[in-house]
Amino acid sequence: MPDPASLPVQIIDITDPDDERVDDFRDLNSVDRRPDLPALPGGRPGKGLVIAEGVLVVQRMVASRFAPHAFLGVDRRLGELSETLVTTDDPAAVPFYRADADVMAQVVGFHLNRGVLGVARRPAGLDVSAALAGASVVAVLEGVNDHENIGSIFRNAAGLGVDAVLFGSGCADPLYRRCVRVSMGHALLVPLAKLPEWPGELELLAHHGFTTVSLTPDPAVPLLAEAVESVDKVAFLVGAEGPGLSAAAMRASHVRARIPMSRGTDSLNVATAAAIGFYELARSN
Repeated sequence: MPDPASLPVQIIDITDPDDERVDDFRDLNSVDRRPDLPALPGGRPGKGLVIAEGVLVVQRMVASRFAPHAFLGVDRRLGELSETLVTTDDPAAVPFYRADADVMAQVVGFHLNRGVLGVARRPAGLDVSAALAGASVVAVLEGVNDHENIGSIFRNAAGLGVDAVLFGSGCADPLYRRCVRVSMGHALLVPLAKLPEWPGELELLAHHGFTTVSLTPDPAVPLLAEAVESVDKVAFLVGAEGPGLSAAAMRASHVRARIPMSRGTDSLNVATAAAIGFYELARSN
């Protein structure tokens, strides 16, 4: 369950889908107008907003460092969020734009079964040292450009005791709406940071006492269980579907390790492989 947190909101009824007050929720499926894009096609600046979709994800947004500045939803979802979103007449409170399902569908561009959205501006990103403060297990991604895989990695990380997720080169935006939704909001709670100098900044992990473990299907490398045995602080490196980790990233890591496979299967989905790594470390320690 999300950390307990509450936020005062003022209810504002929306009956006109063209109302400018709900523009931050508009056209969520539009390739060239989506409000969660930091940059739009043609190099135009985007809003780069963070959008929480559904009751549970909204609760986790309220509990996170991503401070919501507005909500849009149907009355039923507002009732389900009554312990999280406390209604008030204070005009300074965060607005909850209440609409019926048809008006909401016209605003967002499709019928939203989850019935509620929260929106927040992106705070300044964490630097790597801040994300690693107090951490003992982290995930490091290279070239993972599938939003659902990233969301799943965050969900697995939250459930299996991973303290932070770091992003090397070639990764998709972890704060895209689909990532946040698939992560069940944990992309807003698990610390994340970018490694701009890739793979050189892996040395910073070593400076913080981490053993970097590259997951690879190479049958010549040790099994994962052997690689993490008696290791206190681990950074698991995983790569994109298909190509996996680059040779440069594997050379920069301390250890290469593999998950035992059967029936001629050569690899697993990246989120699944990461989860096995997280679990193996928790089991062995």
